[in-house]
Amino acid sequence: MAKSLVILLHGVGSNGDDLAGLGSHWSPVLPGVAFASPDAPDHFEHGAGYQWFSLKGITEENRPARVADAREAFDQLLGGILDAHQMSGQLDRVVLVGFSQGSIMALDALVSGRWPVAGVVAFSGRLASPQPFTPATQTPVLLIHGHDDAVIPWVESEAAALRLIAAGVQVKTQFEPATGHTISGQGARTAATFIAHCLQK
Repeated sequence: MAKSLVILLHGVGSNGDDLAGLGSHWSPVLPGVAFASPDAPDHFEHGAGYQWFSLKGITEENRPARVADAREAFDQLLGGILDAHQMSGQLDRVVLVGFSQGSIMALDALVSGRWPVAGVVAFSGRLASPQPFTPATQTPVLLIHGHDDAVIPWVESEAAALRLIAAGVQVKTQFEPATGHTISGQGARTAATFIAHCLQK
């Protein structure tokens, strides 16, 4: 049985297989860590793949409500993964890693206070959760974002960092000049080091 668990949360219109390779890539440097890369609960409305919440008619104003509405299905999914890995009640051994819409959900899991995990990594994301924020302040966060991201602007992670710090969360950031809406090799390496540190406690 693995001593720790990293749950990978994919972006909209993608699926769990998309990030599963990241777990394989990290396994040699994260011994004793299991990886789970589930499909999001809902089918993507505009093609193949899955989504954590709908983008249809989405605006800055209605996005927080959609994130909140997605919580129940998200929590059920993660609860099932923890049960399957015999990790229920051991959130201090769990790290959430999100990309894009998966990052939105990972950050929401933290700031809502629902998932006081060992750490959160958010690639190319944004903080879109409704106030108030009631995070577990012992959970550190790593935000990684490319300056060339044409899908979610990098300033969203910059803004998220300021809001998380204001809520009492420890935040590290890595902004990458030539990276678009993707996970770079450099970003993956930084994340692996961060995850290892989170799980060493």
